[in-house]
Amino acid sequence: MTNTKHNNTVRAAVAGAMTPAVAQLRVTRDLHEAEAALDEALIRQANLLSSMVSARREAGLPPFLGQDALMRLLKSQQATIDAGGELARVHGRLSAIAVETMGGNDECPKTATLVNPADASGGVMAPLAHAA
Repeated sequence: MTNTKHNNTVRAAVAGAMTPAVAQLRVTRDLHEAEAALDEALIRQANLLSSMVSARREAGLPPFLGQDALMRLLKSQQATIDAGGELARVHGRLSAIAVETMGGNDECPKTATLVNPADASGGVMAPLAHAA
């Protein structure tokens, strides 16, 4: 960032106005967190599916007991995947806007990460796959 650009950013922050550079940083951060959250949701849903089927089998219950719950979980997973596709379109459009208004943005990371809110140290969970 050039010194003039930096000074303008600082002045605007002091005055309470958000500069385009600050806005871009915030949107980028929130977008990557949203992408990571979708990945995390898919992982948790997959784990739940596995737990449900394993519990049924290990408890010696009939093989189709709870089939309606499994089908609803699969619909939930499909909705999460669909949401990921829409979020990818949002990402693409925001990238185009960054080029149109600011000459581009920094390269997107290869992985998305999700901050663990339970971690008081502000640690980050292991990187999750990121769809470009």
